[in-house]
Amino acid sequence: MTRSLPLALAAALATAACRTAPAPAAPAAWELESPLQPLAPPPPGVPFDLARARGVRVTPEKVRLGRWLFFDPRLSRGGTVACATCHDPRHAFSELRPHSTGVEGRQGTRKAPPLVNVAFPLYEAWFWDGRAASLAEQAKGPLVNPVEMDNTLEAVVATVAAVPGYRRAFREAYGDGRLDIDRIADALAAYQATRRSGGSAYDRYQAGDDGALSEEARRGMEVFFGRGRCNACHAGPNLTDGKFHNVGIGFDPGPDAVRLGFQDAGRYAVTGDPRDVGAFKTPTLREVARHPPYMHDGSSPDLRDAVLRYFEIADNPWLDPAMREVRIFPFDVRPLVAFLEALDGTGFEDEPPRSFPR
Repeated sequence: MTRSLPLALAAALATAACRTAPAPAAPAAWELESPLQPLAPPPPGVPFDLARARGVRVTPEKVRLGRWLFFDPRLSRGGTVACATCHDPRHAFSELRPHSTGVEGRQGTRKAPPLVNVAFPLYEAWFWDGRAASLAEQAKGPLVNPVEMDNTLEAVVATVAAVPGYRRAFREAYGDGRLDIDRIADALAAYQATRRSGGSAYDRYQAGDDGALSEEARRGMEVFFGRGRCNACHAGPNLTDGKFHNVGIGFDPGPDAVRLGFQDAGRYAVTGDPRDVGAFKTPTLREVARHPPYMHDGSSPDLRDAVLRYFEIADNPWLDPAMREVRIFPFDVRPLVAFLEALDGTGFEDEPPRSFPR
């Protein structure tokens, strides 16, 4: 009888706890509209598994959280500009403007680069000039740039932490209640890492479908990988070497140029190495037809003009040696454009959430 008392007491306490424990809260509408999604496999032609994403551990919970943050204008001062304002999913997470436009209509001096395959394993630096050493560090930059989102990191954290729905989403993604700028940037990086592009006509051709490319596109491909030397920089499955090159874009020997002859010194402004004057990161060419204009400064209005720039290269003392070996002629333009258009694929698509955490 005495031995049974503890058991009876434990049973009574357990019963009482069951009666008083609150039921789990029903998912809010904004949660139901953005359900957790399993991580997708690599798209055809791009052997890029998310387990190998550069500098970020990707989980479904972090991706969902990062997607909300990416499209949420509340992260900017005044709540008017989101990451997606310039990195528009309709345009391969780039834009149709030559220069990005931020808060109060402020104009930048560079075009937003596409974010497809942005966590590709070979990348070692981000932004056109490579000033960010990780994808998460890159995610912090626009938040505080006075021309872009013009906020402070402290204000971003305070804004996000003031939203109960975000606090819950961070607990689900990270397992505890810590909410800081590093986790905000990490979630943004996780979402961006999932925007992978593949399955293009070029990929189908490479897989054995001879009819995937038109005759003109095949001629362009031969120039691209042959005397055009395009693949000297646009190499590998992501069609970029991830490095920095001076290809003559932006060189101005006139009196209004900066001391080095470039209005934008590019990588040199980061490294101080004279070899980096006017050098910019090689962009991927996947989805390239979706986001004119082109070049880091948006100075080429269409693909035809972009190709012609390599026929009339602006020579300068810092020109990449590979550029002197390029052999592109006016009759190559249409075939090269046809090939570039065949690099548009699938897998990166998204649209803004219909609602956000509250």
